[in-house]
Amino acid sequence: MIYETIEELMIKAQAAEGKTFGEIDTTGRIKNLRSKGTLGNIIEESYFGYEINSVSKPDFENLGVELKVTPFKKNKNGTYSAKERLVLNIIDYMNEFKLTFETSSFMSKAAKMLIMLYQYKPDVEINDYQIFKAFLNEFSEEDLAVMRRDWETVVTKISNGEAHLISEADTMYLSASTKGANKLSVRPQPYSSLMAKQRAFSLKASYMTGLIRKYLTPEHMESFSKKGELQAKSLEEILNERFKPHYGKRVDRLCTEVGIKYNPSNKSMIPHLMARLLGVKKNDINDIEEFSKANIKFKTVGREPNDSIREHMSFKKVDFETVLDEDWEESELFQLFAEQKYLFLVFRYTESYKPKVKGIPYFEGIKLWNMPQQTIEGELYDLWMQLRKVVGEGVELIPKGKRVFNNLPGPSFNGVSHVRPKASNGKDKTLLPDGQWITKQSYWLDREYIQKILGDE
Repeated sequence: MIYETIEELMIKAQAAEGKTFGEIDTTGRIKNLRSKGTLGNIIEESYFGYEINSVSKPDFENLGVELKVTPFKKNKNGTYSAKERLVLNIIDYMNEFKLTFETSSFMSKAAKMLIMLYQYKPDVEINDYQIFKAFLNEFSEEDLAVMRRDWETVVTKISNGEAHLISEADTMYLSASTKGANKLSVRPQPYSSLMAKQRAFSLKASYMTGLIRKYLTPEHMESFSKKGELQAKSLEEILNERFKPHYGKRVDRLCTEVGIKYNPSNKSMIPHLMARLLGVKKNDINDIEEFSKANIKFKTVGREPNDSIREHMSFKKVDFETVLDEDWEESELFQLFAEQKYLFLVFRYTESYKPKVKGIPYFEGIKLWNMPQQTIEGELYDLWMQLRKVVGEGVELIPKGKRVFNNLPGPSFNGVSHVRPKASNGKDKTLLPDGQWITKQSYWLDREYIQKILGDE
């Protein structure tokens, strides 16, 4: 069927709201579900009545509209979030760099998208999933400005013969995500004889979460950028401009300036303070729209008077139940760094670290960072492999006095990352696959590596 106008198409699309995939399916395709794409195929074939294809043109070509069927989930706190990124099209490295952003493969697919949302529920049969919401998406000028820079970041690496070094964390909203059955899914690239992983332009899951909340809930996240500002400046430039007037000020005085209580034992104080310095009312910088869409998380960095970094930087706890079963690109360690950016908030202490003397630091600066692809595929992968090896063979627990040591890859492992304890006390333990109990462990970045990131070496 040919839909002559977008209005006609949307009337048809919105009539599907509340219907289940079982009700919509007229081909029996749902009984032989083999991939996530099958649900989209059911909508294409059974509901809109056109043949499934993999052509580069939009699905409703006469209207310039691409159809996307994608899941969301309801979180424990009642909010909604995207279940996954929205994959758009495979990147042809040999041709993409010859295009402009306006003529890019991304824009030819995504300029106008009919997005149909269904709610993912692990305890519900797939045929009972319902179409929850159908809407036409056209990007705002601010979002397009960010995506243009994202596209240019990807294309610059292609033009430099560095398609093999592309990382999802290089960009803010639009990513080049890996797309293929395994590591052997590679493609040729121009200006280099090295094969590069097959990748597709995708809207990050974090960006999709912001989009979903916009349409499903009346609650809107707060933005710190002024209207039109992101069209002229990068997010990093805006962050530097907002924070720079506060560099060199002591944290307790900054708290007084913005009207919050200085309480170093309160873990929410720093994100609350940073949000106020950005000029937003949110209590946590993770609730700010730009950070949420770009999947930016903040981490604090403490400097000693002699410029050294005070501590290693901790991340997520190691899930020993899954570490032996997960694939590398699905692992929690890979996802911590391959898909995420970090905003380092740097604070300087005037007295050297003493366990019982905290001191009040000064706000020194910021650094927006993501781990380079070479490091992800090098030292980070090595850590993951060594962790799996040790856990698979059985962790050695070695009592020495009142402490118990182990042979997990520690701070001296590779100069970038390691595994070490992070627990409330010695009794805070987790079970290993071999039945032993071990103090809870986390992934860490070495403080010497943090020093290099900040440009000190």
